[in-house]
Amino acid sequence: MKVLIPTPLRSYTGAREVDASGATMGELLTDLDRRFPGLRFRIIDEQDRMRAHMRFFINGEQVFDLARPLRPTDEVQIVQALSGG
Repeated sequence: MKVLIPTPLRSYTGAREVDASGATMGELLTDLDRRFPGLRFRIIDEQDRMRAHMRFFINGEQVFDLARPLRPTDEVQIVQALSGG
């Protein structure tokens, strides 16, 4: 499936958009990390939860659950929120 990568993480993928596979969001992230080592750690913390500044959208709908099922035709967008002062 198509995965859109935010600009701050493109140093891992070298591309704005990559293909990945997985039956769930968690499996998708595992596949991405296998192909682009270190990417998952920037998105998921040590407790296996989404980092506070990361957001996931499947077909335009925000999701919070790594167990969320995926279809091969889904479009996944990873968004990194900016913060600071």
